Amino acid sequence: MQVPITLYAEMTPNPATMKFVSNKHLVLSDQNIVFNSMDEAKGYSPLAEALFNFPFVDGVFMASNFVTVTKTDNIDWDFIVMELREFIREWLANGKEAIIRIPAPGAPKAAEKPATAAVNLNETPADQPASFEKSDLDEPIIALLNEYVRPAVENDGGAIDFIGFNDGKVYVMLKGSCAGCPSSTQTLKGGIETLLKSNLEEVTEVVAYS
Repeated sequence: MQVPITLYAEMTPNPATMKFVSNKHLVLSDQNIVFNSMDEAKGYSPLAEALFNFPFVDGVFMASNFVTVTKTDNIDWDFIVMELREFIREWLANGKEAIIRIPAPGAPKAAEKPATAAVNLNETPADQPASFEKSDLDEPIIALLNEYVRPAVENDGGAIDFIGFNDGKVYVMLKGSCAGCPSSTQTLKGGIETLLKSNLEEVTEVVAYS
């Protein structure tokens, strides 16, 4: 017996994003994917590609059982949330694919939209390491993020990816509703950095990777 698709909309701390939660998993629990344009979505997510046909859709993020949509600044959610919710619900109810495949690590893709200038913490992209060597701290950092940070971030319609550890600094990438969120600085410094520094003495700072 086919289970009916249910979908509800949920506000996030980021006023530019809305989280649409389904009773159907869209990607594996340890995966997430962000699209900043229709071109990025082509070949990967038919649902995201279709959502970009709406002139007010500026970004699409998918993880677990939810889709986070970023809107343009020229329209309020009151005018579009019901339309988007019904569109996504019908798409899933009709058995259409949300994701065909996940881009392989290192696959050509447009750069992430910066989380916000405020969380760059005095580092420009040019200052940040281009690559990271594997560190003995990688696994403990990932374990702490997965246990204490990831569930809360996903609950807000976003995701956090560990990028690497270098010279005392933990580099992470914020996605979905966390990218551009006014409270992301507080989340990064007051929450994540405090957690990691209190558990791992080698950590001196957490930096938003861009």
